[in-house]
Amino acid sequence: MSNRLHVVKTRTLARDRRVKQTLTVSADRPRLTVSISNRHVLAQIIDDTKHHTLVFATTVGAKNAGKTMTERAVWVGTEVAKKAKVKKITKVAFDRNSHLYHGRVKALADAAREAGLEF
Repeated sequence: MSNRLHVVKTRTLARDRRVKQTLTVSADRPRLTVSISNRHVLAQIIDDTKHHTLVFATTVGAKNAGKTMTERAVWVGTEVAKKAKVKKITKVAFDRNSHLYHGRVKALADAAREAGLEF
């Protein structure tokens, strides 16, 4: 492993740990976690007390998700919020993992808020 790659990986893990430490997760406030790859966006609401995924939405196999990654993130945000409403989940803790709150992550969060989730 090159030195540059090692530094990037170390910083990513440190940022991920720092974000997770600040989250306040309980049974009535599950965690909304975001994963973004080069091609797809995934969001899921996880109950950490039971270690169980309650709701998830992804662009994998979705034809109407949009062309750009930001459009896909907005689509995933609204879909996960709609599915959460059906399960009567209104409050969540937003876990952005090691991603910065900018661009696609911010677009997903704003879309989820507009669709009815509180965080």
